[in-house]
Amino acid sequence: MSEIIGVVGSGTMGNGIAQVAARAGYSVVMRDVQDEFLQRGLNAIDKSLQRDVDKERLSAEEKQIVIGRISTTTKLEDLSGASFVIEAVTEDLKVKTEIFKALDSIAPSESILASNTSSISITKLAATTQRPDRVIGMHFMNPVPVMKLVEVIRGIATSNETYEKVRGLTEKLGKTALDCNDSPGFVSNRVLMPMINEAIFTLYEGVATRESIDGIMKLGMNHPMGPLALADFIGLDVCLAILNVLYDGFGDPKYRACPLLKQYVDAGWLGKKTGRGFYEY
Repeated sequence: MSEIIGVVGSGTMGNGIAQVAARAGYSVVMRDVQDEFLQRGLNAIDKSLQRDVDKERLSAEEKQIVIGRISTTTKLEDLSGASFVIEAVTEDLKVKTEIFKALDSIAPSESILASNTSSISITKLAATTQRPDRVIGMHFMNPVPVMKLVEVIRGIATSNETYEKVRGLTEKLGKTALDCNDSPGFVSNRVLMPMINEAIFTLYEGVATRESIDGIMKLGMNHPMGPLALADFIGLDVCLAILNVLYDGFGDPKYRACPLLKQYVDAGWLGKKTGRGFYEY
């Protein structure tokens, strides 16, 4: 397989996407702003693949071959040979816009630019490029190596050809592509975030303890994880950012973020990644 996949961002989502692509046989160029971030990303990939070796789903030799397909760089220009570039940086329109503008001038004109955004408008990102027909959303779920879904989001200008190519790529990565049109929060977060927000309101109003709220949703609704624990896993700052996108996009007060969520984000209690959110880690 000679195709190169570029991945921008080596955090949780970026390194997961790079791992899945390398395991599917693609050459991967993973880019981030600092070498230490890239090293952290590679360490996470190594650890994840090692779990598969320990469970005998992968041989030690195969693991080394997969890792060998991933090269790293701090220069965006090194993605100039990629036929697909998947952006997986922070959930911030300004940051993503700058990356898409830069990628547009670097990547070959026929290359497809995809965003792993969980809520930001694909149409807006596409409009900053000279190839809006070749811009699309590929929203992977966390943890990427485990979760089967890729939410494929078509912007208003996304061509059928781009959509079909991305569906094909998603299948080659061993994932299931389910599509939706560009709308705030798409389907996944438009449905999930109000549920998480409502769970936070029930805690804020003293309706129940965090353990009761999560336990009721787990045992009563058969959710594998309670909404408060899930919010900690996603990152409370990410949850707040998505709720703000929904609130701004629809202008509907039902999407207003719970004051307790805002307070926790202000305190730097962002969940698992900072050691404290609704739970302590």
